[in-house]
Amino acid sequence: MRRIKLVLQYDGTNYSGWQRQTNALTIQEELEKALELITNKKIETFGSSRTDAGVHALGQTVHFDDDGTFPVLKYVSALNSTLPDEIGVLSAVEVDPKFHARFDPVKKWYRYHIYCGKPKPIFKSRTSAHLLYPLDLDAMREAAQHLIGKHDFTSFKSLTEENKEQDGVRTLFDIEIKRGGEMVLVDIWGDGFLYKMVRGLVGTLVEVGRGKETSDWAKKALEAKDRRKAGKNMPAEGLFLMQVFYKKC
Repeated sequence: MRRIKLVLQYDGTNYSGWQRQTNALTIQEELEKALELITNKKIETFGSSRTDAGVHALGQTVHFDDDGTFPVLKYVSALNSTLPDEIGVLSAVEVDPKFHARFDPVKKWYRYHIYCGKPKPIFKSRTSAHLLYPLDLDAMREAAQHLIGKHDFTSFKSLTEENKEQDGVRTLFDIEIKRGGEMVLVDIWGDGFLYKMVRGLVGTLVEVGRGKETSDWAKKALEAKDRRKAGKNMPAEGLFLMQVFYKKC
């Protein structure tokens, strides 16, 4: 039995996230359908991150087990010729049978895209949030410093039944905020993220950047451990899973 590791990129606009669902189209479903066409077998895949509906990826890591003889290097071209245009495979390698895409990451990198300006950016509307007002990046950077480190991020997770009791403790290694023309990029690195946590963090920083809150408000929101005390979630279309890091892979 071989364990195969894939790295995927996808435009999540028309999909209900990564994880297979009963009545919705997902990235996992499309990948498993493509694998079945190639191998003539049903194959279960495991993703590193369960990206939400509308969220994109440039570096989603996936693994699956294959007891056949299909050449590993051919998975890239075979899958790319079978998958929908919005999904692409960047690499395929055989890894240790103990490797697990979801449970073994040591760091994940997300990037959020914000377009500030007029008019509405038609050709960026699928891949960025649009704000009509400018942002003070220095104030956002100051606020971000309060969020770096190991904390209980309960104030930034969505209150669904599924994750209501989920432990909120995570570690953020760094937050970088930069501008490229009218686009603002917020890069966040952490050991793991709660459901919609990144979008909540960026929403909080945006409230500071637009001048509605002071930079120390982010610290107060964090310490409150109350979702109502932090900023609103930013739209899904601006979020990208950039890369997942592992010790040996």
